[in-house]
Amino acid sequence: MSEAPRARGAAPWLAFGLCCSIWGSTFLFIRFSNDTVPPVWGAAVRLLLASVLFALLTRMLRAPWPKGAQLRASLAFGVVDFGVSLPLLYWGEARVPSGIAAVMFATIPLSTAIFARLAGLELLRPRMVLASLVAIGGVALLFSSSLGGSYEFSRLFAVWLAATTAALAGVLLKQAPGAHPFAMNAWAHGVGGVMCVVASRLLGETQAWPAGRSWIPILYLATAGSLGAFAAFAWLLQRWPVTRASFIAVIVPVAALALGAAVRHEHPSPAALAGAVVILGAVATGILGDLHARR
Repeated sequence: MSEAPRARGAAPWLAFGLCCSIWGSTFLFIRFSNDTVPPVWGAAVRLLLASVLFALLTRMLRAPWPKGAQLRASLAFGVVDFGVSLPLLYWGEARVPSGIAAVMFATIPLSTAIFARLAGLELLRPRMVLASLVAIGGVALLFSSSLGGSYEFSRLFAVWLAATTAALAGVLLKQAPGAHPFAMNAWAHGVGGVMCVVASRLLGETQAWPAGRSWIPILYLATAGSLGAFAAFAWLLQRWPVTRASFIAVIVPVAALALGAAVRHEHPSPAALAGAVVILGAVATGILGDLHARR
């Protein structure tokens, strides 16, 4: 069974932290985008813009374009993560609160561990499974005050399916060893963007070009969310096991909580703070245990 090569130094941890901090804000910016642009069309514009930017950076750096297995993995990642998961998230989060979406996305480490085992990439380690389950409980505790109410089943199912396919996408991306993060993302964002255009048309959305302030969340998502975080994530997966990297999904709500407190002067409830502590403890236990097991 294939195992990820060991990575030493602070760089992988910095990439992990960058993804957590940026994606901690993207749920909020997706909601901002949905307020002014039809959801799946907004995802399409973001992805196509990011694809062009990634392609320009690839050309400027004279980075090699993926070929063979790298290209197949890049396209598979783009289809699943950007062509399926992202539009499902945009569409579902138009009616589902961010707290519920975060709880569903907290299942990503557990789903990733199962997918990675089925793909023959990693062993299914009991400590990682336990840490994943505890982290889900921590995220539910963090958002316990906003989990009530009744919501459309189709929207809830869309968000859950977005989380599950995002986990699968990470495993698919892991199968593109050595691909340059910019070149790989240019292909992945491009194919995902085209799929979102088609999905938006099938949903009957108005496909008008964004104008004025509508560009603000889209530009943020395309630059920080894609050029920053997805490039860092692709780089990280070449150095860390995919299950370890997937714990980004449960740190993201904690980052969002800290961002709300720092920028919007929000005051988290005691339950939310307790949930954050549980999440951080679960992640530390899972990652440190995984590091120890691979020595």
